[in-house]
Amino acid sequence: MNADGFFDWLGSTFGSVIRTIVDVLRSVFGGVGGAIRDFSDGLARAIGMAPSTFNFAVLLVGLLLLYASIKAFMSRSVIGGILWLVLAVLVLGSLVG
Repeated sequence: MNADGFFDWLGSTFGSVIRTIVDVLRSVFGGVGGAIRDFSDGLARAIGMAPSTFNFAVLLVGLLLLYASIKAFMSRSVIGGILWLVLAVLVLGSLVG
């Protein structure tokens, strides 16, 4: 009967440890998720766009086009830089509302 009490205690202890680990991880990752949500809402509000996944994908494409234009200007390709810049302005301009 004493062995049953030991294994009951051991199982309860392991369960408590696992529960504590899960609660800590949930609070840490819940905080990270909240921070990401607040960041994306603030970014969308500052730009003037709706905070949707599609809009953030279009924003990423526009920023990549802007990066390509800067890279073209730095390699002294003026025509290519202007073309990339016009495309970036068209894409990013469609987001600003």
